[in-house]
Amino acid sequence: MSLYEIFDWLELTAVGAAIRVSAWLFPAIEAVHLLGLATLGGSILVVDLRLLGFSLKGEPASYVLEQAGPWLAGAIAVMFATGIPLLLSEAVKCYFRPAFWVKMGALALALLFTFGVRNRVLRARPSLPPWQSKGIAACSLLLWLTVAAAGRWIGFS
Repeated sequence: MSLYEIFDWLELTAVGAAIRVSAWLFPAIEAVHLLGLATLGGSILVVDLRLLGFSLKGEPASYVLEQAGPWLAGAIAVMFATGIPLLLSEAVKCYFRPAFWVKMGALALALLFTFGVRNRVLRARPSLPPWQSKGIAACSLLLWLTVAAAGRWIGFS
């Protein structure tokens, strides 16, 4: 079975069809998806701005990470819970959109970097040299901004 056939099958699921034929389901799910995006963005920004030295300078970065962690986890859960049904409703369209593939690749890299590098380093080393904390924050922001921009680009490509 080819990847296109999988996407075609996904679009033909009952969930995909129900969202497609409903006048309100897609916008309602997308609204919740955008709320998740705002929460995700806030939880990423608060930590990365701390690492860049722009905010919460009196708090250790590890503490800011600890406080933002549940918000990030919840936001990611909301994003997946709403993103999958949105994909099901227009899987074939997404298959042919380069922006979709950019978003998925950037999302995979952003998740790996956030949980495999940024969070791990901040927990292991509460005090980092400025060049290291700024580099980690810059990489994080670049990856997550790519995810958001590519997601927005899907609708226009």
